[in-house]
Amino acid sequence: MLQQAYRISLRSNSNKNHSITNQDKTKQNKTMKGFVVSKAGDSHGSLRDDLPIPTPLPEEALVRVLRAGVCNTDLEILQGYMGFTGILGHEFVGVVTEVNSETPELKERWMGKRVCGDINVGCASCWVCANAPHDRNCAGGCPQMSRNHCPYRTVLGILNKHGTMAEFLTLPLHNLHEVPDHVSDEVAVFAEPLAAACRIVEQNLVRYKEDLGRVPPDKVAILGDGKLGLMIAEVLGREHTLRLGKNKNNDNDNDNNSNSNSNSNSNSNSISNSISNSNDTINEDDSPRPVLFGKHSHKLDLVRETAGVDCKPVVDCIDASRFSGVAAEHEHRYDVVVDATGSPAGLKLAAGMCRPMGTLVLKSTCAAGTDGFNAAPLVIDELRVVGSRCGPIDRALELLAIPNHGIGESVGDESSNNSCTIEPLNVEKYITKTFPLSEVEAAIRCAAERSTMKVQIVCSTGHE
Repeated sequence: MLQQAYRISLRSNSNKNHSITNQDKTKQNKTMKGFVVSKAGDSHGSLRDDLPIPTPLPEEALVRVLRAGVCNTDLEILQGYMGFTGILGHEFVGVVTEVNSETPELKERWMGKRVCGDINVGCASCWVCANAPHDRNCAGGCPQMSRNHCPYRTVLGILNKHGTMAEFLTLPLHNLHEVPDHVSDEVAVFAEPLAAACRIVEQNLVRYKEDLGRVPPDKVAILGDGKLGLMIAEVLGREHTLRLGKNKNNDNDNDNNSNSNSNSNSNSNSISNSISNSNDTINEDDSPRPVLFGKHSHKLDLVRETAGVDCKPVVDCIDASRFSGVAAEHEHRYDVVVDATGSPAGLKLAAGMCRPMGTLVLKSTCAAGTDGFNAAPLVIDELRVVGSRCGPIDRALELLAIPNHGIGESVGDESSNNSCTIEPLNVEKYITKTFPLSEVEAAIRCAAERSTMKVQIVCSTGHE
């Protein structure tokens, strides 16, 4: 639904190339600046100005990084996560300055374009890549499999591949996604974390009214009001609004057509048609909004009025006097619980809030140890535990491309009844501070502060 509704708002001038006037000068220098983790667990890292500019492999692009984002994963890497050494960072927007391809059409397609990119780079030769090629134009297969799960993959700024906190990086051409012209650099940097939230929709982990007929749709809870939790709330809240609006319009269509169809042969109607032609109406009581639980009221306020979610303090869910530790009002009350806390306590709470045979979605890859976590409830309640991580960059860009010059934009096919009203996504409100690359150490320190939401780093300028 997100991909269908948001695509209508995507307006990009694919013929516009951005200036690359600094390319020749920079390439002549053959070195660049970058923030390097020289030893796994080096909690500081260092800015260097003598790094070689990477050379793109065949069918790869050299990208001049315009902006990079600082993620909690980056902070975990500085503490030793993944044992990574190299240039840090995986959130970025940049401009293609070189295309290493023998195909003229590919050079013309990507040269000078402003892009974001999938951070996982597959080997292109293993059984996963061969049977589920990472090619959005490939018929059949499962591109998400090779996108996320090549056993020999490298990952930008996380696993065996230099990252984004530098002046240049390289990525395969099929990893690139063009940024619409009206999406600013500071907004485009959010494509990667927003895509991680979109992954839940891509995985079809939440069931909606249109999927279930008369069965009640899923009640959804999101735990954690950090950056990832807020992005998930932004996505799932809008998805709920779109689904609810589509169902309301479908019900209106069915009501309008009921009289004209009353004389038709009843045997010609399938069970699904009988359900869809019923006079049942969909309202918000039948399809409750997702609920975001968090510790910080000022963070909950960022999505309370615009994302299409209800917001509640997480303390409401906790009752230490009960064996489960979960307040009776919330124990086993949700069909889908998304844990974005990154803590054993959050995971325990999420499991207790999920109904038996419900779905527990784990979004945090850098959770602390599992000391004190009892896995027995997962077995006793027969929970479906699902991991969820990297998502569709193109879908995130479509969401970011919705015009933000007013509220209450109509999204969808306006020629039909399948349009509805959602709020444009304002991610700029999450930016706490922006630093130049020369002050990257200060940017890292700022990102580690509890009060910080999102920190961005300007790695180069002059693309327009």
